[in-house]
Amino acid sequence: MKLDPFYLILDSSDWIARLVPLGVKLVQLRIKDMPEGELCREIAASKAVCEDHGCQLIVNDHWRLAIEEGCDFVHLGQEDLADADLAAIRKSGLKLGVSTHDGDELDTALAVEPDYVALGPVYPTVSKDLKWAPQGLDRIGGWKRRIGGLPLVTIGGLTLEKVSGVFEHGADAAAVISDVTGNRDPEARTRAWLALTETWR
Repeated sequence: MKLDPFYLILDSSDWIARLVPLGVKLVQLRIKDMPEGELCREIAASKAVCEDHGCQLIVNDHWRLAIEEGCDFVHLGQEDLADADLAAIRKSGLKLGVSTHDGDELDTALAVEPDYVALGPVYPTVSKDLKWAPQGLDRIGGWKRRIGGLPLVTIGGLTLEKVSGVFEHGADAAAVISDVTGNRDPEARTRAWLALTETWR
C-alpha cells in the first residue's frame, strides 16, 4: 500500500471541505470531544467531500463510526488500540494506522499487523501535549528498517521548511496540522505542501 506523502490532519468537515478540493489526497479527521450524532454527521460530510475529490479519509479513534459510515481507514493511538475490536475492524475492511512513540509501542503496533505506522513527535509540537521527547530525524531510518514494507508516517512539528529531512531519512508520508491550519493563508500553504511533496508522490 502506498500513502500520499502529504497527510493532512483536520478537526472538522468544514476544514475538509475548504482544503481537500485544492488537491489533498490523504486527510485525517481528528475530533476528540463531540456528541456521537454530531460526530456521525461530521464523518459523513467529510467522507462525501473526499469521495468527490478522490481523497482517502482516515478517521481518528472512532472505529465503530468509521465502520458504520463505510470509511476506508481508521487511525488508533496506543490506548485506543488496546480497547478496539480489531477483529471487527478487519472484518469491515477498514485499513488501520497506529501511532508509536517508542520501541515498546512499535512492538505493540506491529503485533496487530497495521497497514501503516506513525512515528512522532519528530520535532517539538504545539498541536498535542505529549510526554515523549522529540524523536529527531535519525530515529526515522531505524523505524523504517523495523517495519519493512509498511508505510511510515512521521508527525510532530513538521513545517514546509523542515519536511524534506523526514523523506530523506525514509519516511513515506508527513502528517501536518498547525503548519497549515495555523497559517495566515491555509489554502496557499496547502498548495505549497502539495507542490513540495510532489517529488515523493
